[in-house]
Amino acid sequence: MVAPRYSTKEVRGRFAARRLEFPLSERLTASIAKVFGEPLSAEEAVKRIIADVVARGQTALDEWSVKLDKHASYEIPKREWREAYEDMDSDLREALGIARERLEKFHRKEPKGGFLAATPKGMLAQVVRPIRRIGAYVPGGSAPLLSTVLHTVVLARVAGVAEVIIATPPPVHPAIQAAAWAAGADRLFAMGGAQAIAALAYGTEQVPRVDKIVGPGNLFVTLAKKEVFGVVGIDSLAGPTETMIIADESASPAVLAADMLAQAEHDTVAEPWLLSPQQEVLQAVEEEIAKQLETLPRAEIARAALQNGGMVLVEDMKTALELADLYAPEHLCLSVKRPTDWLGYVNNAGGIFLGEHSGEAIGDYLAGPSHVMPTSGSARWTGALAVRDFLKIIPVTAFNSEAAAQLSELGARLAREEELEAHARALDLRAESSE
Repeated sequence: MVAPRYSTKEVRGRFAARRLEFPLSERLTASIAKVFGEPLSAEEAVKRIIADVVARGQTALDEWSVKLDKHASYEIPKREWREAYEDMDSDLREALGIARERLEKFHRKEPKGGFLAATPKGMLAQVVRPIRRIGAYVPGGSAPLLSTVLHTVVLARVAGVAEVIIATPPPVHPAIQAAAWAAGADRLFAMGGAQAIAALAYGTEQVPRVDKIVGPGNLFVTLAKKEVFGVVGIDSLAGPTETMIIADESASPAVLAADMLAQAEHDTVAEPWLLSPQQEVLQAVEEEIAKQLETLPRAEIARAALQNGGMVLVEDMKTALELADLYAPEHLCLSVKRPTDWLGYVNNAGGIFLGEHSGEAIGDYLAGPSHVMPTSGSARWTGALAVRDFLKIIPVTAFNSEAAAQLSELGARLAREEELEAHARALDLRAESSE
């Protein structure tokens, strides 16, 4: 059996109890002990790295980069990105261009304006301003995720962010440099892990301090983002990537298997799930997965990831969608007849992919929406990365003396009920000024 089989009853409680967790493998635990000279939790290791970068700046950043990434941190000049872009295969260059165009076209539809409500007695308004400087973290360990460059930087550019800085682990793949050029980033630093997040949050002699950090990363990146939140803003805390597919007999078993493996090859902690009311669908997909694994370059990673998810035989489509809402997946794929009929049942998902032709892998690259989506059940309260994540909403209040007096008299009553006399007196002065 290539993936575990579950019943609805077996997964219901598991899905409902989901939260962001950071399991440590024996290998990672041993690696931390070797680097730090003593056994530490991942949280303790991250705190030490951040504290060191805060205390010693660029020197600490360089030392941790050498210790953890085997390369010193450095900034890559823009001319090298341009050269990487120009040297790229023309077909890849075309794909980059189309991906950027589709991202821009989709995200320019987002509302970015404020409003103004003026009356003879004053004005209430809302102005929208872009964040001044953001840092985009781009993973580059097991795979050079050039698509993540586009799916973060382009949105910031559409929002009007003044300066966009990319951090990615060294050595930096030429494709990531080319994507940085295509996306329109301002600076590109070869630095990864918790030390990169610390440098972006606090600044060093070479790395400017940013106002917000976005983008996915590994365990240490996520813990570092959690640690620096409050010093800077963050988009979210990303856990393992996940896809949930709901399929019926109309779906191709080969395509379903390919979609599960596309998720599984990301990482050994990825979670691919398949839910179906038909036992025959689950059986056929299992056979296809076994067949496709035989020629998959990252088969060992995929095999491990398949054990984190599984296949669930559900009673009917409504049950499947109920379980999907409990799980709140990063990606929810409806590979069923008339998928739009079921869209109204979906409340919790990072992204929804309707129909067999709308594979999640297309969303990873060229669909249009950003592929940076909530994981670990956080789709219950947040959504995919969007232009709004790079904007600040600032309310504006302006009253004339008559309106201020009317509102201040009422406000003073509320202030005294709260036992905040200074508030009340400040309001009294305005109420009296119009008499």
